[in-house]
Amino acid sequence: MPISDIARAVEDRFHRDTVPVLKRQGWRPRVIPYDGYGTSAPAQPGPTAPQHQEQHQNTATQRSAAGARRRPASASRGTSSGSSQPTQRSRPAPMARVLARMVMRPQDAPAEGPLFRSLPDALPISAAQARSFAMTGLSDAQRGWRLFIEVPVAFLPVTVHVGRASVRTRADRSGYIDVVVRDHGLEPGWHEARIEAMGAHAVTAKVLIIPEGPRLGIISDIDDTAMVTHVPRVLVAAWNQLVKYSSAREPVPGMAELYSRIQAAHPGTPMMYLSTGAWNVVPTLRSFFSRHGFPSGPALMTDWGPTNTGWFRSGAHHKRTCLRELARDLPNIRWLLVGDDGQHDPDLYAEFASLQPDHVVARAIRQLTPGEHALAHGTLTETPDIWEWTPDLAPEVRAPDGDGLADKLRPLIRLEEI
Repeated sequence: MPISDIARAVEDRFHRDTVPVLKRQGWRPRVIPYDGYGTSAPAQPGPTAPQHQEQHQNTATQRSAAGARRRPASASRGTSSGSSQPTQRSRPAPMARVLARMVMRPQDAPAEGPLFRSLPDALPISAAQARSFAMTGLSDAQRGWRLFIEVPVAFLPVTVHVGRASVRTRADRSGYIDVVVRDHGLEPGWHEARIEAMGAHAVTAKVLIIPEGPRLGIISDIDDTAMVTHVPRVLVAAWNQLVKYSSAREPVPGMAELYSRIQAAHPGTPMMYLSTGAWNVVPTLRSFFSRHGFPSGPALMTDWGPTNTGWFRSGAHHKRTCLRELARDLPNIRWLLVGDDGQHDPDLYAEFASLQPDHVVARAIRQLTPGEHALAHGTLTETPDIWEWTPDLAPEVRAPDGDGLADKLRPLIRLEEI
């Protein structure tokens, strides 16, 4: 038996034995919601695909198969008819992807974020002090390692309600819920999905419903693209993720303004964040994005720990899978892919643009400084690209910050407003 299988079995056994002990101490299951996305109904009347609900299997939120995902084949996909008359191609029913995780927490613990909160030296005595304390955020005042103290609840029955549709499912072995709900009947915009789990209070998870029709979209890496964290190097990543205060992280100059201006020039542009970071840091990321003016949008993260194929998940495979799923779930969107040249982003984006040319409008790569390159992969220069540019690939631009990328993107995606 591979060592990774033994490690995974030990981890599962530890969680399984820990849950009853925590219950006797007064802990209860909690649902930690994450932001999801979906599509709206077609504008024109016409037949839609048969209704069905489906749960993502082996998702990037799950640690099995190193983040690989497969959706079960549905008997309702495709129709057959005994008539000799040609059948009209049906349009897919609107979908909503809902993401969450089941964990054990004390009854008086916060709904999400770290279990252990630091307290101010004194209670706020004025409105200004209260606002400052609230903006700092209790979760931001924590050292990152406290975000990872979680005990998942595996295979707990869950019911998800989105609009007029509902689906029953179960959390996976790591407590994650990744479910697609069809034919929800919601209009474009932000909505709430209700998640009910056995023994836990019902919670709501945000879902961004994207309008039907062609449009521009943004997919952005987080580490060293939106946020300066130097994640690729293991020791530096551990320091930033597990030790350094969350509120000390800095934004990459000009990136928030770039994304906001693109959305102003192209109303209705959805924002997606794609990272190899762990789901546990999502509450901190929300606060970071809000504090520094980044547009809100779902964050597609992954998980740490042993998988079916190794000790840790493959970050490149996670991103590759998420890109493929976004192209499938949102076929009318042409994406601006934004990343950095620290490790895999240029090659992953070039590969995706080659395989899905109709889904990529441009690629924007932030150029790391020599010091950041040294932290990323041990050299002072960027790693050579595996994929060579061809005329068929979507154009690529490179610059050290958001302002430089904006200048080079202006002629490519109609950014007169920038």
